Amino acid sequence: MPETLKLSLEQKRELIEKKKQKVLLRKLIIGIVLSAIILLGSMNLIPGFGFMETKYRYLILLFLTIPVQFWVGLQFYKGITIVFKYRTADMNTLVAVGTLSAFIYSTVVTFAALFPGLFAKARIEQTIYFDTSAIIITLILLGRFFEAKAKGRASDAIKKLLKLKPDKAVVFRDGSEIEINIDDVKVGDIVIVKPGEKIPVDGIVIEGYSDINESMVTGESLPVEKKAGDEVIGATINITGTFKFKTTKIGKDTVLNQIIQLVEEAQGSKAPIQKLADTVASFFVPIVISIALITFVLWMIFGTNHSFTFAIIRFVSVLVIACPCALGLATPTAIIVGTGKGAENGILIKDAQSLEIAHKLNTVVFDKTGTLTKGQPKVTGIYLTPGCVIKDERDLLFYAASSELRSEHPLGKAVVEKAIEEGINLVEPSEFRNISGKGIEARVNDRSILKGNIAFMKEKNILLENIETRADALAKQGKTPVFISVDDSLCGIIAIADTLKDEALKVIEELKKLNLEVIMITGDNKNTAFAIAGQAGIDKVISEVFPDNKANEIKKLQADKKIVAMVGDGINDAPALAQADIGISLGTGTDIALESSSITLISGDLNGVLKAIKLSKYTIKVIRQNLFWAFFYNILLIPLAAGVLFPVFGILVDPMYAAAAMAFSSVSVISNSLRLKLYKL
Repeated sequence: MPETLKLSLEQKRELIEKKKQKVLLRKLIIGIVLSAIILLGSMNLIPGFGFMETKYRYLILLFLTIPVQFWVGLQFYKGITIVFKYRTADMNTLVAVGTLSAFIYSTVVTFAALFPGLFAKARIEQTIYFDTSAIIITLILLGRFFEAKAKGRASDAIKKLLKLKPDKAVVFRDGSEIEINIDDVKVGDIVIVKPGEKIPVDGIVIEGYSDINESMVTGESLPVEKKAGDEVIGATINITGTFKFKTTKIGKDTVLNQIIQLVEEAQGSKAPIQKLADTVASFFVPIVISIALITFVLWMIFGTNHSFTFAIIRFVSVLVIACPCALGLATPTAIIVGTGKGAENGILIKDAQSLEIAHKLNTVVFDKTGTLTKGQPKVTGIYLTPGCVIKDERDLLFYAASSELRSEHPLGKAVVEKAIEEGINLVEPSEFRNISGKGIEARVNDRSILKGNIAFMKEKNILLENIETRADALAKQGKTPVFISVDDSLCGIIAIADTLKDEALKVIEELKKLNLEVIMITGDNKNTAFAIAGQAGIDKVISEVFPDNKANEIKKLQADKKIVAMVGDGINDAPALAQADIGISLGTGTDIALESSSITLISGDLNGVLKAIKLSKYTIKVIRQNLFWAFFYNILLIPLAAGVLFPVFGILVDPMYAAAAMAFSSVSVISNSLRLKLYKL
């Protein structure tokens, strides 16, 4: 019942978010349409518009701008309210002050055109900036819409995790097997699981053997052997044998539900990154407003004839010339171009925040299986035993592969794939028997074939001689030794391993050159973990980590003041991806990992990790340059707009120069952002 209620609340929250997005989209569409008309009207490109009297054109543009300014851009006025409430300023304040400055001045110009005598002494230049106001609001709202869409994806990860849970379970009650709803399973129930079925909840095996595919939870590609006394995890898949287990955890206590909870907590606990523009705004906006007010007061006191009109025009001129409209474009334009550049290179960046954080990283944590490794078991070596009836490696591979020609076991499939690659013609086994957790028995061309682990060979009384030393050496290299016996004579070992990706070593070297600490995290034992890490050039390894503890390991690193990127591809990586400052998932991984991450590498190529970090660093560099250009011309002309040179030299900055400064700074920002397109990743 609690889970049903939780899902219901989740659905309600989703409906609220969708409603907000619809309102935002409606405002955005209206803003785009009206802004386009206002822009064309300001340029006299609307048929017949240029033949109207100036005052009527201005009046029409005023009425068109009002809904954009005060309805489409309503959310930005929160920036003004927080100035008075909390005595600080943010990006909303900048947008509100900047667009209002342009709007107010344009409105004054419009009334000056309608009532020429009212502002006759002010020498107002009849130039309006309604298009500036409307377009800035619409562009920034577009960014907010994309951001809202990105945030809405967070709940999708939770829903997909919930879908992994099976609906039914077969339990042994009152001497018979019955199928019940998974919500009716109790702790202590005896559950029966057949080959191909999902394990419904967590428990301990009490009877039978099997190989379990735990990749959807643990991320490990090789199946795990399970026998009496071993733990099994809900939502994993039984591959071979039928077994019984006693339930130990149900409902919210299962590993899968704990993973779901961890994803929710990690996604909800991320603090929003304070934008550089907001930091600048918190100082810049109050200073500009203060300068404008001081300008007004001084001209009212000391100005010629104490003209209110002259003083108010100086006030508005300061606001217009200091209008941080380009600042409103400084970050969004660079982010838009930067994320577009990333997409061209197979790097999908979830939001602007992710791109901004990535340049601060000092630690990169890699999952092993499917991330650093290929995620598919491969034959890495064939070792013959002297004195066997088998003549060569191809002959050994023939019998080993033919015996498991129709097997679905990943290790068996790896041997078959190797034989096919070598061009070996395989035959169907005349007999085949799977001994769960140990190996197989088969007959191929009237020869008796045994294939499996060392325990299986000892059980069948196969003489191992000195081959155990070789097997131990292979295990320390992170490889799985599979023993092959033909006609009760040990003939060799086939080594199978999940091999390192071709680009892994080079990527790790390049990350180290960027002064990043590289760590590998895995559920594997220490021998396998350090073997793979050594091949990849990674010095620090966190091994034997259970799925629900990966996020905790990330928290520990963050507690040491590390800014962490987590790179993974499995469901077990989802909490860690969400907990990390930046989660980077491989496109070849699960949907859950993709939804929980900040950055997705479509191809699964690890070079994308390096490219994403480099792209972030360059994008931030461009943003900082943009911030400089956004302010330079405006700040330079603020004293002139205030009339500092007027008493001595009679020089005043006309509002059209203020508009030119705004336009030039905006053009500079956009042009600088477009340089990102030329950057080679």
